[in-house]
Amino acid sequence: MPRVKYKDSDVALMARMMRAEAEGEGKQGMLYVGNVIVNRAQADCLDFQGLRTIPQVIYQVQGGNYSFEAVQKGNVFYHRARESEKRLAKQNLDYWRQHPGKYALWYFNPYGPCPSTWYGQPFSGQYKNHCYYEPEGGTCASVYR
Repeated sequence: MPRVKYKDSDVALMARMMRAEAEGEGKQGMLYVGNVIVNRAQADCLDFQGLRTIPQVIYQVQGGNYSFEAVQKGNVFYHRARESEKRLAKQNLDYWRQHPGKYALWYFNPYGPCPSTWYGQPFSGQYKNHCYYEPEGGTCASVYR
């Protein structure tokens, strides 16, 4: 059973986002970004209440801006998904989770050392240039499903 329900169009959308956000970090980096996307669709807590589909997660607006910078800025997000990224997205949707993105709901590239918290949430680890953050203990049980 997949981690979240999805359609072929969701796989392609997620693949585009994974590439746009982490292509420079290779397949592993793209998988970690995929973890965050799927985790947000599973998490019924914090800023992610009511998000249940991949499009809802990717096109979420917070504070007047899209949650994912690639949606706003364009770049490779608006290029067609490649088969290699679609396979990675499908892995995330079906089963793949790994530290530091295993339970992460946030990531960013600080262009320096990773802060110990991000918007009050604890640092879970780093992969190449991206820092990953999971919810503070006891605040989001649904992400650990």
